[in-house]
Amino acid sequence: MKACDENRIPLLTTPLPAAQVIDFLRVYLSKKLAARVTMHGVFMDVLGVGVLITGESGLGKSELGLELISRNHGLVADDAVELARIAPNMIEGRCPPLLQNLLEVRGLGLLDIRAIFGETAVRRKMRLKLVVHLVRRKTLEENYERLPVDQHTEEVLGLPIRKVIIPVEAGRNIAVLLEAAVRNHILQIRGINTLANFMERQQRAMGDE
Repeated sequence: MKACDENRIPLLTTPLPAAQVIDFLRVYLSKKLAARVTMHGVFMDVLGVGVLITGESGLGKSELGLELISRNHGLVADDAVELARIAPNMIEGRCPPLLQNLLEVRGLGLLDIRAIFGETAVRRKMRLKLVVHLVRRKTLEENYERLPVDQHTEEVLGLPIRKVIIPVEAGRNIAVLLEAAVRNHILQIRGINTLANFMERQQRAMGDE
């Protein structure tokens, strides 16, 4: 204590066991020192999965977020999403304090989602599991395969995140398509790959011929 006082070094003490203190400090420091980035989009909790909705301006990302909220999903952040890699295989997304609970919709302005829909319509944080990228039909046809054999991914803070491309056009219910994409993602986590199963079935059928 005398040496710390003489050299102006903070000295902390605790009655907790050393192993427990080390565990607490590891979690605390991993979050405080995590690599961070801010991305443009709408971050949602859809069926318990953290989904980042991205895409070109004017495609209705915030409107899609509002429809998902009305379907009992939760808003984490709109417009600016703060992402931090808090573990080797884990990215956590939060909302900047200034934008907490707010969603901007063209024609309506800023909406306080918590005040309108209640406490259960917002989330403090979610782990990023899926990126849903909205594109125009022309962009999809020019840049993406209709049935990609390999899954799309997007690198976020050095970690590959599964990415789904959804074309936007009049008459399509994007909220239903996004929910289906999330359900399909959950199936793939469980080891069920519909496209791979279809291709195997097709090969067997061709072999029988």
